[in-house]
Amino acid sequence: MIKKAKKTNSKNSQINTGVLVLENKKIFRGIGIGYQGEATGEVCFNTSLTGYQEIISDPSYAGQIINFTFPHIGNVGTNKEDYESDKIWTKGVIFNSEITSPSNYRSFLHLDAWLKKNNIVGITGLDTRSLTNFIRDKGAPKGTIAFSKNGKFNISKLTNSTIKWSGLKNLDLAEKVTTPKNYIWKGLKTWKKETGYKKNNKKSFHVVAIDYGIKKNILRYFSDFNCKVTVVSCKTPTDKILALKPNGIFLSNGPGDPAATGKYAINIIKDLIKKNLPIFGICLGHQILALALGAKTKKMKLGHRGANHPVKNLVHDNVEITSQNHGFEVIKENFPKNIEVTHKSLFDNSIEGIKLKNKPIFSVQYHPESNPGPQDSVYLFQEFINNMKKNAKKKRP
Repeated sequence: MIKKAKKTNSKNSQINTGVLVLENKKIFRGIGIGYQGEATGEVCFNTSLTGYQEIISDPSYAGQIINFTFPHIGNVGTNKEDYESDKIWTKGVIFNSEITSPSNYRSFLHLDAWLKKNNIVGITGLDTRSLTNFIRDKGAPKGTIAFSKNGKFNISKLTNSTIKWSGLKNLDLAEKVTTPKNYIWKGLKTWKKETGYKKNNKKSFHVVAIDYGIKKNILRYFSDFNCKVTVVSCKTPTDKILALKPNGIFLSNGPGDPAATGKYAINIIKDLIKKNLPIFGICLGHQILALALGAKTKKMKLGHRGANHPVKNLVHDNVEITSQNHGFEVIKENFPKNIEVTHKSLFDNSIEGIKLKNKPIFSVQYHPESNPGPQDSVYLFQEFINNMKKNAKKKRP
């Protein structure tokens, strides 16, 4: 007589090979994925429904562990077109469900294999809702994520690593993620299904982009608008920027504390403001521009991260759905009179956009290049182009 095998609960019998340890010693366990090892950073959550490869490869996530609130990650695999940076700076990733098998004609690598290739530690099978609620109530904590195939962890060591890490406040990460060498963007436009990345051969305006952690899709949009773009390191002196004879200056997104980056960036931007050149800033670039104009910044409790953030455009009296990724904000305390607030968040009324009243200078807190995310804010590139056109006409004899 053959005895029937006893049913086992595979979920309970599976070894927890992944762990997340927070600074308050709270522990979350799951199944390790990606790179075997450990990494310490700030734990945040992202509410985007799509675009996980673009999110993970965004340099603005340097020093951070991303908790994805959308449960099903991996169904489009990873591809060669959706990198936002040549190097991945994200510390770790957390998913609710097991990585979905790829089902996309562009996919060339399974997400798990891609994480391994880029040395990113991950966990799946974790209660991401519980973690998100914790962050919502307590603020973004420091944490250490670890993956070990044998499921053995030195929790005390991981806790100490978490507590000893300085955190993002007062941390300049722009100098780490910026380009080590200035370069001219190769002119590829935004991706289209029919043609892929088509090259732009028209160069109506020359934009110098200061790289605090720039995303490639920003450069692609400038190609869409027939711009030549020279990307320079975040510490490039003003005289070397002006020697490139730009029609306009772009201040990019990036990670870390704007006040820390501002120790060298503020004086550069102040000098550029004096030259009356059109300036357009986003994300960290927006924050540093505000500091250069005399405003203040502070660290937020949660930050804004996702592709579904409503922003009120106070100039046009409409609402934009935006893509965001930031943990610091510009505050109204001692706000200079020459700055006009142009956009505000409908989540918490924080400042989302400013412009200088007497110069062609403006910035927004969010990511208008829409990768990932809606395309409601692409018009900002056209506004910058218009400012460069007007400025060029003024200089004509």
